[in-house]
Amino acid sequence: MYSDEHFMKLALNLAHQAFNENEIPVGAIIVNNNQIIARAYNLTQRLCDCTAHAEMQAITAASHSINSKYLLNCTLYVTLEPCVMCAGALFWSQIQRVVYGASDIKRGFSIHQSLLHPKTEIIAGILETESKQLLQSFFKARRNNNG
Repeated sequence: MYSDEHFMKLALNLAHQAFNENEIPVGAIIVNNNQIIARAYNLTQRLCDCTAHAEMQAITAASHSINSKYLLNCTLYVTLEPCVMCAGALFWSQIQRVVYGASDIKRGFSIHQSLLHPKTEIIAGILETESKQLLQSFFKARRNNNG
């Protein structure tokens, strides 16, 4: 049995990959019965698609992997708290658990009343420092390059 920290480290590796590709460094993994069924990171720049968040990419891949639109026995590990759009998709997927690293106090779903399915368990703060530092490094570099 793997821990939440184990899977979050793998999601963080994906966030580093996004960073290296000049994407906002958010990584996501979906796990079912301790098996990774989806890996994703932000692709909004590459795809010129504002909906290509790591969570959205992971939900699509996981649904295809298990041939179901519902992710009932699955856990999403994501390095940044999902936004409202992603929370809506997670609601419809009926995912069992959402585990995230850094909170997003400006755009995260938790600033609104519960947007996830009532049965979804939420765990926050796993590898929060590492996730937050990567995001801060990315945006600091962007600010320095833009002026």
